[in-house]
Amino acid sequence: MIQDCYVFAMGEGKEKAVHVKAGEVVTFKTRDCFNNQISSEAYVLDALDWDHINPATGPVYVEGASVGDVLKVSILDIELDNEGTMCCLPENGVLGKDVVSSQIKKLKVENGYCYFNEFQLPINPMIGVIGVAPKDENVPCGTPGSHGGNMDNTKIAKGSTLYLPVFHEGAFIALGDVHACMGDGEIMVSGVEIGATVTVKVDVIKGISIENPRLEDDTHIYTIASNEDIEKAIYTATKDMCSILMKHLSYSLNEAGMLLSACGNLQFCQVVDPERTVRMAIPKTICKEVL
Repeated sequence: MIQDCYVFAMGEGKEKAVHVKAGEVVTFKTRDCFNNQISSEAYVLDALDWDHINPATGPVYVEGASVGDVLKVSILDIELDNEGTMCCLPENGVLGKDVVSSQIKKLKVENGYCYFNEFQLPINPMIGVIGVAPKDENVPCGTPGSHGGNMDNTKIAKGSTLYLPVFHEGAFIALGDVHACMGDGEIMVSGVEIGATVTVKVDVIKGISIENPRLEDDTHIYTIASNEDIEKAIYTATKDMCSILMKHLSYSLNEAGMLLSACGNLQFCQVVDPERTVRMAIPKTICKEVL
C-alpha cells in the first residue's frame, strides 16, 4: 500500500516515486481534500492551510510507460473511511455570492449510506483527483487539465476504467480527493470529502495517443475536457467524442455530430474550479470503443 507519500501538485515528487510494473495492482491510502486538517464542525476555516489541500497519494512510476502512450487505470475498489466533511464558503461555488458565512458539516458514513441530517444518502464512492505528470510545468492537484487532476467526475468510480495521456516516461500517476457522495457539478465547492483506500490496476497501451482523458464503465464511454472557458471544454469533449465515432463507425463529421445530438449526453463534472470540467457520454450500444 502506498501511504504517507503525498503531492500537492501533479508532476511533483518524481524523484520519490514508487516504481511498479505495467499490469500491477496498486493500493493508495488517501487523505481527504482538506488534508485531514478539519477535525470538527467547530474548526475555523480561516486556519486552514490552503497551500496544502487536495493532496494526491503518489506519484507512481509505471515501468514501460513512454511519452505518447496511454495509461489505462482500472478502478478496482474504493473503501471509505467512516466520516466525511463538507463546507461552504463565501464567494466560492455557484451560490458563493449568496453565502454570508462559512460552515463546516461532519457526516457519518457507514453501512452504505452517508447521513445528512434526516436523510440517508446512498454512497457513491468516486475519485476527485487522479492524473499523471503534466506535459509542462507542475499543476496544483486542485486544477484539472489534459493530464487529469481535479476533474471531480462522478463516473470515476469502482468498475470504471480511466485512460490518460502519458507526457513523461513512467507517467507518474497520483490520486486522491475521494468523495463518499457528490452531485454532478459539485455546486457548493465540496462533495462529502473523505479519506479512502483505493485499489487500481495500471496498464500501458502502446500505439495509440490521446490528448485528453477518456473513461468507460459498463454502460457508456466518455470523453472529458477542462478549461477556464466552459464553452471550450464543451467543444473539446464533444469533438473528441465525434472523432471516436468517425473512427469506429466510419461516419463523417456531420453524421457523427447528428448521432451525438440524438443520443449523446453532455454532462457537467464540476463547475466550481476556475477550470470547469465536462464530459460527453454515449451508450455502449452505439459505440464500445473509447480509444
